[in-house]
Amino acid sequence: MNLPPLAHIDEDGAIREAEGRISRHGLLRAAALGGGGATVIALGKARAAHGASKRDVDILNYALTLEYLQAAFYTESERLQKLGPKAASAARTVGAVERAHVAAFRGALGTAAVARPRFNFKGVTEDERRFLKTAVAFEDLAVAAYKAQAPKLEDRSLLAVAVSIHSVEARHAAWMRHLFGIRPAASAFDEPIEKPEILRIVRSTRFITATPATSAQESPEFTG
Repeated sequence: MNLPPLAHIDEDGAIREAEGRISRHGLLRAAALGGGGATVIALGKARAAHGASKRDVDILNYALTLEYLQAAFYTESERLQKLGPKAASAARTVGAVERAHVAAFRGALGTAAVARPRFNFKGVTEDERRFLKTAVAFEDLAVAAYKAQAPKLEDRSLLAVAVSIHSVEARHAAWMRHLFGIRPAASAFDEPIEKPEILRIVRSTRFITATPATSAQESPEFTG
């Protein structure tokens, strides 16, 4: 899939650098409560709470911003109820997972968490084909973003959490690709996408806005 040219979504502070420390135990505990399973619970029990590095905080806030975007996209789709049965079921399931990711990151980051942006999805949540095409693009983007950032985490327990989320995002991508009618696995290897390019793509969507709304009359900026 050819992704359109993301890089400046900080108009309302969504991507600003966050200072401070976070509790790794808090992230693990929150992820477990969000459905992370036995592996995350075991990690949470294995480590005492103490602060993460600034680099790790920055990476987690970057991941949180992408999760905000995905969670809002699926949640709006659920609320508008304009999708067919299969797409609607997928939106409910995936939306619940993305909201759990948001809760886990926010719970761990505490006051260091970046602000939740406002969104206008420009009608893509009201049209099933546009919804699915955008969902494929978002999920592919998330997989590529996690792949690039996970190896940069300094804390190995945070790396374990990031990898567990990465695999879930990959399943989401395969599901949305199947629903849209394209091959779930297009190649033998996937390449990571670095943060500047991811942010450039997100900016190009113009989905992050100062005025939250959904406008079916507007031409969507990003449909894969």
